[in-house]
Amino acid sequence: MADYGRASIDYIAENTHFATNVTYQQHQVTREIRANSLGKYPGFRGCTIWFTGFSGAGKTTIAFALEQKLCELGLPAYGLDGDNMRHGVCINLGFSMRDREENIRRVAEVSKLFADSGIICLSSFISPFVKDRMQARLIHEMSGLMFIEVHVSTSLSVCEARDAKGLYAKARAGAIPGFTGIDSDYEPPEQPELNIDAGEETPEQSVQHVLDYLYKKKVIPETAMQELRERKTGVQADKLKHDCTQNGHSSEA
Repeated sequence: MADYGRASIDYIAENTHFATNVTYQQHQVTREIRANSLGKYPGFRGCTIWFTGFSGAGKTTIAFALEQKLCELGLPAYGLDGDNMRHGVCINLGFSMRDREENIRRVAEVSKLFADSGIICLSSFISPFVKDRMQARLIHEMSGLMFIEVHVSTSLSVCEARDAKGLYAKARAGAIPGFTGIDSDYEPPEQPELNIDAGEETPEQSVQHVLDYLYKKKVIPETAMQELRERKTGVQADKLKHDCTQNGHSSEA
C-alpha cells in the first residue's frame, strides 16, 4: 500500500478552511453497539467497497447484485450509483475537473457515513483520477474504516461495444465533451484490493470474487459463508434435477 501521509496532509489542508465556528460532536453510541442492532450477525462490519472503471464496465451491475446477496444473508448493505447521486446529493455538479473532484468527495463522505453506521457500502463511480480515489480512501482510513478498492477493468472496447446508455456514441459525435475514455483520461489503480474483468466473466462470478474477499477479511462471518455455500449447492442440485426431468431421465439412481 502506498504512503498516504503527504496526501493526507494535503487533503486536510485543502478541505478544512471553508467551514468556520463548527465543532465535531462525538456519538454516545459506539460502532460496536450500533452494529449489534443491525442485521443477523453481531459485530461491526461497516466498510466501503469502491468500484471504479469505465462507463459500462459493469460496476453497478456487480454492486447491486452483491447488495442483494449480502442483504439476503442478513448483512446490511447499500449501493450508491453515480447517476443516482447526481439526482440528489450531487445534483448541482457538472463534469468540470473541479466538479468531478467535489462529486467524489461528497460520495466518499456519504459512503463513510454508511460504513460508520455498520452498513457495507457499495460505491460505483467511474472516479477516473487517482488523486480523487486516494482522497476517498483517506476519508475512510482517517476514521478507522476499511476501504476496498475494486477495479472493474473491463476494456474500453468492450464498454463501448455495450454502450447501453448510448453515451459512447454521443461522445464520439462530440455531443459529450470530456467523456472518460474518449477525450478524458482514466487513471487505473496501481494496487487495488481486487481486480475484476467483467468483460471476461459473468456478473455472478464477479460477485463471488468480492464475496470471497469479504470473507477473507472477516466482513462476512463463517456462518454466513456456509449458508451461501449451502444455497449454491441447493441451486445446483435443483438445476440438475430439472435438467434430468427435461431430458426424460430420473435423477434417482
